[in-house]
Formats: sequence, C-alpha cells, structure tokens
Amino acid sequence: MVELEYPFDSAYIMKKRRSLKKALLADGSARVKKNIAVLGGSTTNDIVSIMELFLLNNGIEPTFYQSEYAQYWQDAMFPGEELLSFAPDLVFIHTTNRNITAFPKITDSREAVDSLLDSEFSRFSKMWQAVADRFHCPIIQNNFEMPLFRLMGNKDSSDYRGRERFISRLNEKFYDYADSTPNFYINDINYISASYGLKEWSNPLYWNMYKYALCFEAIPELAFNTANIVKSVFGKNKKAIALDLDNTLWGGVVGDDGVEHIQIGQETGVAQSYYEFQSYLKAQRELGVMLTVCSKNDEENAIAGLNHPEGVLRPDDFIVIKANWENKDRNIIETASQLNILPDSIVFADDNPAERAIVRAQVAGVAVPDMDGVENYIQTLDRSGFFEITTFSDDDLKRNEMYKANAERAAQQAAFENYSDYLLSLEMDAVIDDFIPMYIQRITQLSNKSNQFNVTTKRYTTAEMEEVFASDEYIRLYGKLVDKFGDNGVVSVVIGKKSGDVLNMELWLMSCRVLKRDMEFAMLDRLVERCAQQGIKTIRGYYYPTAKNKMVKELYGTFGFEKISEDESGNTVWEMSVDGYEQKCHVINVRGNE
Repeated sequence: MVELEYPFDSAYIMKKRRSLKKALLADGSARVKKNIAVLGGSTTNDIVSIMELFLLNNGIEPTFYQSEYAQYWQDAMFPGEELLSFAPDLVFIHTTNRNITAFPKITDSREAVDSLLDSEFSRFSKMWQAVADRFHCPIIQNNFEMPLFRLMGNKDSSDYRGRERFISRLNEKFYDYADSTPNFYINDINYISASYGLKEWSNPLYWNMYKYALCFEAIPELAFNTANIVKSVFGKNKKAIALDLDNTLWGGVVGDDGVEHIQIGQETGVAQSYYEFQSYLKAQRELGVMLTVCSKNDEENAIAGLNHPEGVLRPDDFIVIKANWENKDRNIIETASQLNILPDSIVFADDNPAERAIVRAQVAGVAVPDMDGVENYIQTLDRSGFFEITTFSDDDLKRNEMYKANAERAAQQAAFENYSDYLLSLEMDAVIDDFIPMYIQRITQLSNKSNQFNVTTKRYTTAEMEEVFASDEYIRLYGKLVDKFGDNGVVSVVIGKKSGDVLNMELWLMSCRVLKRDMEFAMLDRLVERCAQQGIKTIRGYYYPTAKNKMVKELYGTFGFEKISEDESGNTVWEMSVDGYEQKCHVINVRGNE
C-alpha cells in the first residue's frame, strides 16, 4: 500500500488508520499470523494500532497483547495467565529514558555512578532472561533516546555524572548484550528520535497529558522502525534491487550523451551524489543484497556506462543485467525467474515516475520507492527498511557470488543434450548430516526465508532451533552443496519428530538457488538411512499449501510416498515405508560432517 511506504504522511496515517486497516484486510493477501506481546513503560495503544498497519502491509497479520500502563517489568517477571496463554511469538519491550529509575547526582563518585549503571542494566538483563526462559521467542528492546535537557551543557556528554553520558553508557551495555545474545534485537529509537528531532519527539506535553514518551505525530516513525525488525525476524525482507541506469546510477543518458559526458565521480555536486549512491549500493551488495540492472538501453551502452572509470559499480557487481527495449515489468519478472526468487522479493529503483507506475501496477508485491532527486536516493532506500538485518551469516556475504555461479551453471546446461550428463558435469559434493552449532544461525535463517520449496513453512526462532538440536526426539539433517563453480552454502534443512517407529516430518525446505540439482533426493537418501539406523519403519510427510509453495505440492509423490489423506483446504498427508527403499540420487557425492 503506497500510503504506508516511506516517506509516508504520518498525520494521514494517524487519521485514516481504520480505513487503511480495512483496505489491507480486504486485499486478499496471504499473511503469516503472529502473536506479539507489547510490554510498555508508557502508553502503547496508538503505537500498536499503527504498527499493525505496517505489519499487515509486509505480509504479517499480528494479534497483540498489551501490558497495562507501565507494567512492562511486572509482566515480564511475573506474567499473568492472560500473557502465558497468549504464548507470544515475539515480545517487544517499549521503554524510553523515562523508564530509567535513577540518574547520577552531581555529588556521586565515579564508583557510585558505575554501581548505579550496573544496577540499572541488571534490572533489564534479568527481565530479558526471564522472558527468554519462559517464552523462547525473539525479543525487541528499545535503546534510550538522549535526554531532552542537559544540566551540565556540553559537558553532560563527557562528565561521568552527566545524564547524556549515563544514557550512552547504558545503551552500550544494551548493544553488547544484543551482540552476544541470539534472538535479541535493539530498536534504535536513539537514532530515529534524533532524525525526527529530539525537541519535538520528547515534547513533555504528551507525557504530562497522555503518558506518551514521544509526541503523537512521531508514532508512525516508531511503529515503522519496529515493524521493520519484526518483518525481518519473520523472513519478510526483500532480497534484490532492480536498478535503472540513466539518471539513476549516473546523471545523463549514456546512449545520447556518450560515456565521457555522463555525470559520476568527484567533479561536480551532482556527479558526487551519483558516486555516493553507487557506493551505498556496493556496500549493500557486500551485505548480500543482490544487484540487478533493469534499463531501457542497448546492452553495449549499459556496459560502457558501468565501466566508467569514475564509477564505483562494475558489470561484475550485477547478477543479472537486463539492458534492452522490453517493458520493465517483463524484465523484472524474468529477472526473478533467473534468480529463482519471487517478484515480491525485488525492489525496483528508477528515477522515471511513469516506469515506476507501470511496474507498481503490473508486478504484484514489487517494492517501488519514489526515487526523486539523486540527493535523496540513499535516504529513500535506507529508511525504507527493505533489507533490515536481524541475522547475518557467511552465506549472506557470498550470496552474490553464489547466484553468479548459478548463471554460469545455466550457461553450461545449454551445452548438454542429456540433463543427467549436465548434472554429472557439475561435479557436485554435498555434506548431509545432523546439525552442528556453527550452522544453527543459517539453518534458522533458511526456515524463515524459504517460502517456495517448503512443504510446511514452519518458522523457527534461534532458541526453538537450538531446542530441536538438543533433543533426542528428532532426526535432523542439513545439506551443504559444492560444485565446480563454487560453494552454495547450506541449502536444505529436514526435521522429523519420532513417534514410536514413525517419523513425522515437521520441516522440509530447500533454497531455490539449487533447484533441479537432485539435492532433494540426496537429502531423502540420507534421511531414509538415518531412519533405518534408528528403527523408524514409516516416514510421514505433510504438505500445507500457501500462496507461494505450490511447487512442492507433489514433492512427496515424486519421492515415492503414497498420499493417505487430503482435506478441503488442500492439506495432504503422505506415507512411505523405509523397508525396500532404493537410492534415488546418483549425481551427487555425499559425505557427513568431518
């Protein structure tokens, strides 16, 4: 919904929240349902109602529990029956500097201030641990905004007794905790309050009148920032950017002006703005965001522009380059197909409002930000939160190289008439074995990101995945695939729960970047082997249809399972006997953990 895209009109959202919610719920979108507990140190009603809009717009249908006013600590430490039965999938603790119980006095010694700091941090860390132990779910915790006033003036930031310094030190303790604690995330209200304007954000009128810790007009900013973390936790981030070239990556039209006359580099203010935008995109690429080109241009001119000596990006930085005269909506759909992702995983960045309107109308789910003024490009993409990071693995660092290697595989495939010969030519090696600690984060990430090749679309937090890892009730497998073009990383996860001599499959997923490589059959071979070793006679598989996982509707059928039931919603149950099973994968060399 365009009204909820950055930069949004906060006043309009606050005024039209009911009609916006009604329109979102009526649009027919498939959404994942989540229970979110909001434990507030101030009034949270309006924050919750606006956050709901942003979550609905990102494919999440939330149900909320709210603590009574300022009862965040009591609810966390001593939850009542209502919160316990609510069983949150995520807990958001909305506290601000008004919830700091004590600040240093001017007469305090350094030791007294240090003790006060440790006591304040301990109060929060005990609360976080209690929530984690009880609910085993992700926690989002606000950091603290700077104080509205500075008793010591500028010295407040450096003197050990200053409020500003005390808050900064407390924030640092929060950051260290987040850095060392899985499933714990900081909601950076210190940044967004500064960006909004601290004077307006912390207007005391709203606290004194309504017990709001921020001004009414800033609520959408807070709700949007929080929703970005939530949708990232639950795998709703974008994955790729489709970039126009002329007047988007450089100033001017390369086909008309020539490479020597396009604006990029350090010579003028405009050229520098394009240089900085390319630098920003290069940094996003290093974080694992896939860069592609979608430009109406001759490919020769596009490549020449990308090789400009003053530019930052080069042709090799892009996985797919669509520089032609086809409609851009078609090029985006083809790009998604080449990358084995859905179009709604793509952000389309183009300076031309007509092209943006066409793509927005023709390709459902593609994010189309308003790219108006090169000086605003970075802020528009950055503040939109398309690629909010909550987990980060080695595979993210290598994602662009992995997808470029896929393009090389596709090119090689064209040289083979027999597909089996092509697969053998890839010289594939796989590690398929029980989970190991170093891959838990990546395995969890896959469970939240994989939507297409995922028979149950069951989601796990890191804590839940660690519980599965530690339990003898499960047979677990991860699959890591390497071939002559490169390392694909961990690409498949299988989890089954034992019940007597039956294994009930709870998760079977695979990254779409290794589709049609027989990796699913290699996983099945190893699963059957483990079942036989542990006395399992029957494997029972389940398929739960979603808007995105139709490709695996018959997966168990292709494995040789027999369908034993199907309900009116299309949920199916399949069974296969372990006895008499014959190996199905003959093109991948499989080994276990070293």
